[in-house]
Amino acid sequence: MNKDFISALRLRLQSPQKAVIIPHKNPDGDALGSTLAWMHFLNLQNHEAIVISPNDYPKFLAWLPGQENILLYNENQELVQKKIDEATLIFTLDFNALGRIDKLGEIVSNAQADKIMIDHHEAPEDYASLMYSDTHMSSTCEMVYHLITALNPNEITPEIASCLYTGIMTDTGSFRYPSTTATTLKAVADLIEKGADGTAIHQKIYDSSSFNRLKLLGIALSNLNQIEKLPIVFITLSQKELNSCEYQKGDTEGFVNYGLSLEGVKFSCIMIENEKEGKIKMSFRSKGTFSVNEFARTYFQGGGHTNAAGGMSTDSMSETVERFHKAVKEISSQF
Repeated sequence: MNKDFISALRLRLQSPQKAVIIPHKNPDGDALGSTLAWMHFLNLQNHEAIVISPNDYPKFLAWLPGQENILLYNENQELVQKKIDEATLIFTLDFNALGRIDKLGEIVSNAQADKIMIDHHEAPEDYASLMYSDTHMSSTCEMVYHLITALNPNEITPEIASCLYTGIMTDTGSFRYPSTTATTLKAVADLIEKGADGTAIHQKIYDSSSFNRLKLLGIALSNLNQIEKLPIVFITLSQKELNSCEYQKGDTEGFVNYGLSLEGVKFSCIMIENEKEGKIKMSFRSKGTFSVNEFARTYFQGGGHTNAAGGMSTDSMSETVERFHKAVKEISSQF
């Protein structure tokens, strides 16, 4: 924990603030958990805090304490503009580039309020006046846990604990990824002591699949391909296949990880067509030292972490698959 950051943040929070807290577009468990936990904490400190999300989030996160108060930019643009204009502080959590919040990025960039970044991804942009960036942290939720503990450890309520547990659990693959440290697990233990029900949270996140989601998983696995003579697999899902299973936001969450469950596989990719946005969304996962963050940045306009990253392509699915083949051949010596 950066002591200078804590001191600077304490100064800003000495008097009541109007705070806007923003996660990245298509928020996941870490983005939503961290923003909601920070909202609860600030409100307990007599600030006026609200979470504004660029767009909606998956149904399996729709139970998180406080989620009913989230303001969606894509549905309430005028109100969002008003809230940001009135804000004295803007917190951006779980992303470090304003492009990650789409059209909301320009509004945040032009806002007069102090901007404060809390994030664990690599290569942060220089838009925040105050920044807590730590790529060694498992999740933004773990960072918020340490932040709250440094500011006022007695204010971790069961609601805050549940939000933070959710983000740490989802971003560490249920505590399986290398980013899970002894410090991470000590934080998780403390969150359980403070009211997070780990069993119930796991069931709400992972045991709530619809019939159509499991059908879509079957299609995804049938589309699984391996790159010849390399420990690399990829999955494709077309818009037609998504439509056939009445795709809902969040339905493909975790599909990319199935590739890594194969013996000997070290790199897994999923490519998902989005006709409305005119692009192919890509997710990358790896084992060991191979950096999918570097791969995504080099070849597919993305980034993230060493073992988990995202990217995109504006080419057709067949062209994107061809580009992926060429890209992995260029880095094949790393395997």
